[in-house]
Amino acid sequence: MKSGLSLIALALAVAVPAIVHAEDKDDKTKAEKPAADYEPQIRTTKLSGTFGGQRINYAATIGETIIKNKDGVPEVAVVTTSYVKEPRDPGRPVTFLFNGGPGSGTVWLMMGAFGPKRVAIPGTGVDDGAPPYPIVDNPDALLDVTDVVFIDPPGTGFSHLIGKADPKDYYGVTQDAKLVAEVIRRWLNDNGRWNSPKYLGGESYGTTRSAAVANQLMNETYNDVALNGIILISTVLDFAAGADTPGNELSPITNLPSMAATALYHGKATAPSVEGFVEEARQWAIGPYASALLKGQKLQGEERAAIRRELSRFTGLSETYLENADLRVTPNRFYKELLRDRGLTVGRLDSRYTGKDYDSAGEGPDNDPSFYGIDASYTAAINSWSRDGLGFKTDREYQSIGGIGGQWDWRIGGRDTNSYLNVAPYIGQALRENSGLKVLVAQGYYDFATPFFAAEYALSRTGIPQDRISYTYYGAGHMMYIRDEDRHKLSADIRAFIRGR
Repeated sequence: MKSGLSLIALALAVAVPAIVHAEDKDDKTKAEKPAADYEPQIRTTKLSGTFGGQRINYAATIGETIIKNKDGVPEVAVVTTSYVKEPRDPGRPVTFLFNGGPGSGTVWLMMGAFGPKRVAIPGTGVDDGAPPYPIVDNPDALLDVTDVVFIDPPGTGFSHLIGKADPKDYYGVTQDAKLVAEVIRRWLNDNGRWNSPKYLGGESYGTTRSAAVANQLMNETYNDVALNGIILISTVLDFAAGADTPGNELSPITNLPSMAATALYHGKATAPSVEGFVEEARQWAIGPYASALLKGQKLQGEERAAIRRELSRFTGLSETYLENADLRVTPNRFYKELLRDRGLTVGRLDSRYTGKDYDSAGEGPDNDPSFYGIDASYTAAINSWSRDGLGFKTDREYQSIGGIGGQWDWRIGGRDTNSYLNVAPYIGQALRENSGLKVLVAQGYYDFATPFFAAEYALSRTGIPQDRISYTYYGAGHMMYIRDEDRHKLSADIRAFIRGR
């Protein structure tokens, strides 16, 4: 789940010009109806805006796609929000986007980065405060180069299970991927877009979903839906690389460059540039540091002292603390220790953010200041835009972060926990079997939820062609787009990626 944006005293309700509800199937919430009688709600609004310097007329459609079981009984209502340029062009690219969690709605990408409206909040590590939050036009939306469809899987956003549907059939890596792939196929069919260039993108667990959905679309059936591109934002593919499990030496290695960037940002390390410092940290982490950790308790004497000195230089932590931690600092401890002398903690989603705990003792922070610093504004914005701007009528609360993670089935074969989940091979197979496919990886330097070096590690493994994977980096964290400069850059990078097909 941030360049300074001034908070403008605007009412939260969005002023929407020339709203036309072309389709208006039912004004009542459908959740109370029997499953067999469930009818989807679909609303279409005609709008216009300037995106990428072009004035675009478009149709914004928010609606439910109903998924039925083998007996034809509705079991899931999946809400999608699509923005399609008018007049419609079947040869235009279409991009399907979602967030992660699992259990996170697509509010972050839609109201923060790529929707035609966004919520304007500070992006420099300052709390978003209290409403009203300004909802403004977003010239960084991608409508000049692609139509965009935002998907909320069940348990997120307004999407939900119907009647007696069993969560086990939908809450899991593969179950979820099959459902989302079905929604994409349905959208292509309903909108006459089978031969359009197609892009798939996700953030956080949404990158895990992207790999699994790509596998369902291209590899699991002979009725392939080939993709032109996969966009991975704040990537997590190999969960073992970041598992803070005792004895797992990959986690301290893959987290070290993020610690170096954070230490530099907060003045606990010195270097000419963050780019140069994290590159130095990468090389040291995969070389001397990895070798030292693999020696375990055999690492002694001057060799251990040399490693400890360099680790202190990169992390900004004292040698005494590092020795007490046996040269292995978990992210949770790092958040608390780095600025302990200032009485502050640093964020997990974005380590530029700082928070103040109840006291300065303890090993970990009370909470993540980079999440509570943004969540209220996004929740208000998505509810206002969907209900007042697009006319979606429901008594349901939009689930920005739902509670389905504890029900998630992480198994894709073999090992049976998320600590061993690795969907990077799906990306490798897709690249090997589709010569027209490219992958864009977008990472923030200050993201500990999905560290950039862990993403690089996962995608550099055997069987993954390297010539069609490109990386871009940003001066913020997990939601890099909350920082103005990074939102502009991310939008420009994705535009170039799509135009370069």
